[in-house]
Amino acid sequence: MPTDHVDYPTLFFFEVGQWWDYAMLALVIAALAVTAWLAIRSKWVAIAVFIVIPVLLTLFWWPWSTQGTNSAGWFPIVKQYSALLGSLSLVALQYFPKLRTKYWYLCIPPLILAVNIIEAVIRDFQCYFIHGLDPTQGMWTWGGPWNIMNGIAGILNALMIAGWVGIYVSKGPSKAIIWGDLTIWWIIAYDLWNFAYVYNCLADRAWYSGVALLLACTIPAFMKFGYGAWIQYRAYTLTFWSAVVLTFPAFMHDSMFAHRSSHNTTALFVVSAAALAFNVGLFVYHVWRIVKTKRNPFTQQLYADTTFNQRLDAEHASDKVMKMIQQRDYNTGSRVPVRSD
Repeated sequence: MPTDHVDYPTLFFFEVGQWWDYAMLALVIAALAVTAWLAIRSKWVAIAVFIVIPVLLTLFWWPWSTQGTNSAGWFPIVKQYSALLGSLSLVALQYFPKLRTKYWYLCIPPLILAVNIIEAVIRDFQCYFIHGLDPTQGMWTWGGPWNIMNGIAGILNALMIAGWVGIYVSKGPSKAIIWGDLTIWWIIAYDLWNFAYVYNCLADRAWYSGVALLLACTIPAFMKFGYGAWIQYRAYTLTFWSAVVLTFPAFMHDSMFAHRSSHNTTALFVVSAAALAFNVGLFVYHVWRIVKTKRNPFTQQLYADTTFNQRLDAEHASDKVMKMIQQRDYNTGSRVPVRSD
């Protein structure tokens, strides 16, 4: 059994741990979310965290910091720079208005999001064949049907990315990027899938890279100041955390704050089953809505007429933005009503 090598007390998902493990979890969540909030609202903070600091760390720290650790190798580096590229593409959307009118540029956020999901899906399928210490990651990994279930959940989640034609920048002082078709229900489905992926494939990192990182972008999405801006919080917090992993590679494994997985096969099954069930249910509804509204989710907004998105647009979208979105929908054969500010 996978738990044979576990010599510490566990709860269902993780080890029992000490009080400082839980305090550090809360601190990491708060630090990531607050830094993302500042980067969304301030151009100078964005320049500092997405250009100045990464350049300095690239030149003077990252080439040596991960040597001999579980963060060594090409994957953490690729993860950091791909996340950074995604964040910079959103920053550019905020501060270069001409980009907001280009459909090809609005395709960049969903493309990066989908690629990241599919990369994780492939890794889940690979981990099905690993039973024990993974030599590529230096972590215990237990492959099983949960990998297949969660891989399917990830594919469904990627297929439900919709309505990027409706992405716009808030008229308010925050200049937040609003993407209404990434609904609250889609975010929950994504979180269930992503946590299951980390728990399946990076088990002993799941406390921070799963729980903390997902809560850091999801909590703001459920609060008024973050409504509709999940994509920014997700991209920014992922970029920050990837940088932390490269800068302090021993933090999750060898420090006093390390918090390990229980390596419980029942827990592995439960999280993946929940992710699959939720994504299947939402996918059925998603397809039903496409058929009912006769809208193309690749070129039109699918959820623009929901009460939540109408309120979101009333607060954040200017008349010019709504007319532009209406015109795009008109050109593709279906119209979304213009809502006044």
